[in-house]
Amino acid sequence: MRPLLKRLALSLALPGVFASIAASAPAQAQGPAPGGRVVLVLPFDNRSGNPSLGWIGDSFPDTLDKRLNSSGFLTISRDDRAFALDHLGLPAGFRPSRATTIRIAQQLDANFVVVGSYTMKPSTSGGKDSIAIQAQVLSVDALTLSPPLKDGAELNRLFDAENAIAWKVAREMDPTFNVAEQTFLAAPGAVPLPAFEDYIRGANAPTAQERLKRLQSAVAQAPDYPAALLALGKEQYAARDYAAAASTLAKVPPTDRLALEANFYRGLAMFNSANYAAAQKAFNFVETRLPLPEVINDEAVAMSRQGKDGVVLFRRASVADPSDEDYHYNLAIALFRTGANDQAIGEANAALKLKPADKEAVELLGQLQLAPAGTRLNTNAASGFSPVERIRRNYSETGFRQAAFQLDQMRAARLATLPAVQRATQYVQLGRDYLAQGLLPEAESQFESALAADPNSAEAHAGLAQVREYSGDTTQARSEAGVSLHLHSNVDAWMVLARLDLAANLLPASADDVAHALLIEPSNFAALAMRQALRQRGQTVP
Repeated sequence: MRPLLKRLALSLALPGVFASIAASAPAQAQGPAPGGRVVLVLPFDNRSGNPSLGWIGDSFPDTLDKRLNSSGFLTISRDDRAFALDHLGLPAGFRPSRATTIRIAQQLDANFVVVGSYTMKPSTSGGKDSIAIQAQVLSVDALTLSPPLKDGAELNRLFDAENAIAWKVAREMDPTFNVAEQTFLAAPGAVPLPAFEDYIRGANAPTAQERLKRLQSAVAQAPDYPAALLALGKEQYAARDYAAAASTLAKVPPTDRLALEANFYRGLAMFNSANYAAAQKAFNFVETRLPLPEVINDEAVAMSRQGKDGVVLFRRASVADPSDEDYHYNLAIALFRTGANDQAIGEANAALKLKPADKEAVELLGQLQLAPAGTRLNTNAASGFSPVERIRRNYSETGFRQAAFQLDQMRAARLATLPAVQRATQYVQLGRDYLAQGLLPEAESQFESALAADPNSAEAHAGLAQVREYSGDTTQARSEAGVSLHLHSNVDAWMVLARLDLAANLLPASADDVAHALLIEPSNFAALAMRQALRQRGQTVP
């Protein structure tokens, strides 16, 4: 895994790339160096005595992976976990012993493994049954197992219980972890339990028919469920229902983390429907945020199908990953189309050096060697061979996530070189970006990092006040807003107090808060909207 991380770091070190990615990838500012935060979450054991609740065990990796990824850890995907089991000759549903768990973790280069179990507690008062959860963290490096970490809730609050366990796991692996538990509990993503069950069952079903049925049911119950939309769209794509796949994948919000993968498969679906312009747009969405070679290549292929020159993008892909023969082959064709035959011959030879048995590359080189200098690709060659650029159809979820993780580490190292005040300013801006997307744990981490750099950052305290407000901790929200205003009067802190006072029906106080905000920024949209809301309730803003 780590050699791949290094390769991806190099492939992403392209001019102008880092700035565009830095704003969209989560960072654990002050986190340890790479290689100490790779986590494998295994399905939890069902000890309820009820086999129908087995799906809950499969849900823990899904939820914990999301929360731990948002906290600066790199979790190992379900596909990689299945690969490791297969490589060790173990069945997919195998529940490993501690020794086997260590072998699996070492196979995947994990630093920590999270294991656990759950049982059910029937209600004694006629209410709802509750789930009791126990998790432990195995440190592969130290070969130690943590004490049991426990939590629980009524079954219909399974998502909250899993978030609480995720927070305890994060604290166990990193005692300096500075995000509040309440922020984890308030993190977005909760859906009705039946929709969650159908999604988990669908994602783990053994047959395509059952996967489609379950995922369609999950989306029907929760139409805005990004994970279910992505899984359904991928299943439709695998079934070659490209129109349905493109439609489903387009519903994943562009601000959601899953939008990258969704747009990659949407691009493939549109490409297979010969809608090359739409495919190019979908690939470009991904490429501008996380420009891995396969995405750059596919955007260039979609351009070439429209008669556009894709040489620049094909060259970027081949430079980013010079060990892939397809990128050299594609670049050779693109160069041939422009009449740059000498360069095209060099790329065709590079492709054949990597894969000597590539018959199409052999034929392409033959055409190039026979063509006079400056001759463009003749698609009506007498041989009947009409080469076209190759598209990559496999999205590497692990590769994408590893690349984002590595960029987080690169960004943290870059920020560490800045003066404290500038570093705090950068963290505050990242926190605001995450807050705008509803990513509370990520936002809180950035604001805490800003305060570690500059304890007197009024903006960071205001950001924390907003996080506390959104997570329902009104006391701490008021406290952070007060600290922020004591340091420096600012709109964000005044608006936190205005909303809290309005919710508490303290209309004069809320009006006074809004007035302070408007003195600082008379055109602030949120303050103007709040003033109007107060007027409608009979309260005049000074």
